[in-house]
Amino acid sequence: MGKRMVSDTTYIWREFFKRFRNDGVLDLSAQLAYYFLLSLFPFLIVSITFITSIVDPNQLLRLIDVYGPPELMDIILENMSVINQQGGTILSVGIIITIWTASNGMNAIIRALNKAYDVPENRHFILARGVAILLTFGMLFIIVVAMLLPVFGEMIGKLFTYIGLSHFESIWNAIRWVISSVLIVGVITMIYVFAPNKKLIVKDVWIGAVVATIGWQLVSWGFAFYVNSFSNYSATYGSLGGIIVLMLWFYLSGMMLLIGGELNATLNKIRK
Repeated sequence: MGKRMVSDTTYIWREFFKRFRNDGVLDLSAQLAYYFLLSLFPFLIVSITFITSIVDPNQLLRLIDVYGPPELMDIILENMSVINQQGGTILSVGIIITIWTASNGMNAIIRALNKAYDVPENRHFILARGVAILLTFGMLFIIVVAMLLPVFGEMIGKLFTYIGLSHFESIWNAIRWVISSVLIVGVITMIYVFAPNKKLIVKDVWIGAVVATIGWQLVSWGFAFYVNSFSNYSATYGSLGGIIVLMLWFYLSGMMLLIGGELNATLNKIRK
């Protein structure tokens, strides 16, 4: 029984690495990084325009600061004043173009996951782009929920203190991190279910979503530590150093997302 489990596990990983190589995950990750960069500020325009009516937009910056490299914050802060001043105007004047551009990154994910599952994109062009736009707004909704967590978390923590259970406040703070991770898993699961041109359900994709989430968090924190401690991209690339760091982070993030998708596709093939 034990030998069979080892054999099955070995086969799964062998098949996974075969698909990883044949599907060109490294090249697709570079494509995703490019589209993520192009989509970043249109997505921020959409996000800030809708979020300001619900929560403080600075919560968005704090959320980004947790996972993103410092250079990402620098680039966003440099352009934040323009987005705050003109975001609503830009969105109202060219709302379709702005949302369309913001969904480019999601559209690239759809193509990459279709390749992972070896399925053609035979949905109508407008339908496929509509899925990308809906998933983009789905991500926006989850981001809003993630930003509301610290607000409600502080209120709940104060409630514990008020009723004399202050020792539960530290436990609740740890639970908030778990909830944030669960929300990230939920976002990635939503992408894995609806993005490919294939009928999938949550139980078909949750393993890859968990792997992608853990991998993305570890890579993000490790990359931020590396950039802060050992690397000096500004000395090599000059004023482009921040963009290079941001592209590398997008590259690694896209790779984690594709690794989870490839793992799900591998398990889907083995089930059949």
